[in-house]
Amino acid sequence: MKSAIRKNVGVPVCVGIASTKTLSKLCNKWAKKNPDFAGVCHWDSVPIAQREALMSNLSVIEIWGVATRITKRLAGMGIYSILDLARADPVVIRDRFSVVMMRTVLELQGRPCIPMEEERVGRDQLIFSRSFSTPVTTPADMNQVMSMYAQQASARLAKHGLQAQLLTAFAGTSYYNPKDKAFPSVTVRLPMPTADPVLLTQAAHALTARIVEGIKYARAGIMVTDLKPTGNQSPLSLFVNPHEEKHIGTLLEAVSKKYGRGAIGLGAAGVKGGPDWSMKREMLSPRYTTHWDELPIATAS
Repeated sequence: MKSAIRKNVGVPVCVGIASTKTLSKLCNKWAKKNPDFAGVCHWDSVPIAQREALMSNLSVIEIWGVATRITKRLAGMGIYSILDLARADPVVIRDRFSVVMMRTVLELQGRPCIPMEEERVGRDQLIFSRSFSTPVTTPADMNQVMSMYAQQASARLAKHGLQAQLLTAFAGTSYYNPKDKAFPSVTVRLPMPTADPVLLTQAAHALTARIVEGIKYARAGIMVTDLKPTGNQSPLSLFVNPHEEKHIGTLLEAVSKKYGRGAIGLGAAGVKGGPDWSMKREMLSPRYTTHWDELPIATAS
């Protein structure tokens, strides 16, 4: 697999093989960092003493799904390394954290708890969430954020042939901001399953009423759920949405795909050049393998 991907795609990869998903993730990490594995780490072929040495040298934050806050709580229990967590009592971890963390411990002990997933035909939800480069402090700016995210959600729904029945809009201050703590959210049930950017934008604007002027919001997002295939349930002609009949969501996606994000938008989302709070991408690494327009060009001197 490693050689075939390098030959056919040109991308170097490493392979981790183990009896559980969590251990295979660790194996992949070790294969990248330890040249002795030559890019492929098979858990069962590594001596027990070496496994424990590797696990004791890695912090628990290196584990798939363990965040900074959980790492601090684990440290309060004297659990610092992956080996410490692997030796922990799964029941105690479940009682103090969650069933998900208990499964992680069991997986580190070699007992599979996270089943393999078949390829999903449909999607359960779509989420658009970003941190801001500059905090948003006014309801008007948050209104603009919600407009842009709702229209991105509309375009993505149209792309996948889906319609949403529920929209949740949320925002939050930074966890490192000791002065302001605010995490407003609102869930709106749409009048019908829809991918219409106008209806989604109007629903997302319900969050604006919960935004307090002056508080520095560091992130915001939109989640659309209760997804259904487009045309799965045709409404009566009296309730047909005129915007959806005109395929505005599909139009937004087509224009954005051809001319780039930010080339088109409705209302407050039609901002030329991008707002001040948008994520900065000046230092983004070139995406040679996924974007044709970023391929390096060789010229003869």
